[in-house]
Amino acid sequence: MAHVTGSAVTERLSVGEIELEVLRRGSGRPVLLLHGLQTIDPRARFLDLLSRSAEIIAPSHPGFGRSPRPADFETVYDLVHLYLEVLEALPSEKVALMGLSFGGWLAAEVAVKCRHRIDKLVLVDAFGIKVSDRETPDILDVFNTSPQDVLRRSWHDAGLAPDPNAMSDDELVIRARNWDAACLYGWHPYMYNPQLKRWLRRITAPTLVLWGASDGIVKPSYGRAYSALIPGARFELIEGAGHHPEIEQADAFADVVGRFLDR
Repeated sequence: MAHVTGSAVTERLSVGEIELEVLRRGSGRPVLLLHGLQTIDPRARFLDLLSRSAEIIAPSHPGFGRSPRPADFETVYDLVHLYLEVLEALPSEKVALMGLSFGGWLAAEVAVKCRHRIDKLVLVDAFGIKVSDRETPDILDVFNTSPQDVLRRSWHDAGLAPDPNAMSDDELVIRARNWDAACLYGWHPYMYNPQLKRWLRRITAPTLVLWGASDGIVKPSYGRAYSALIPGARFELIEGAGHHPEIEQADAFADVVGRFLDR
């Protein structure tokens, strides 16, 4: 079943007993895109740019968007195994995998476990590992920080942030639902897996680690440390962008990602 949202086709994908809302855009090389703490706005410019030469397949994680969450489905472990099944269900033998923020954590976990189906990996301002000592937070606690401070640290230009006052009631409900689901999956330990750092060396796909130079949620130094743990990974900064370079600098983002995927 499919319906049109904006200029994007939204479908339902059944994986076992789980049904996912899936945003599809474009045609060409398949790119499985895993969203961050909020689902992807189908009107986002970067989708149009990337979909000129790729088919973007962007599910909403269970509990996010319009994807229902089974009552006993509540850990990152559940999400990772779900996306391993999604990869197996896709008709293409090889796909590119891209993860934004929280979705970058999921993408890294999947790439560690499923090396035969992933031909390129892109991690964008990703969560998932601990790089500092136990007392030093690597990732801003967005659930226990004032909304104004989260906004300031998330964006190079806060004027580009989504405006809740301009959202429909349905969009506000989805935004709140996304926030609740992110809290459920990422609360403890906060947005990382203590074991993942050790296993990143298993990733064999060519990897691009991409970071907004002004990211105050998780700083570029964290991204450089992440990249150094993945064999052969390239690290690139996008100037004039915070935690959402795909939104703030859509053209630069699509250019860097497109060249990497075409290589």
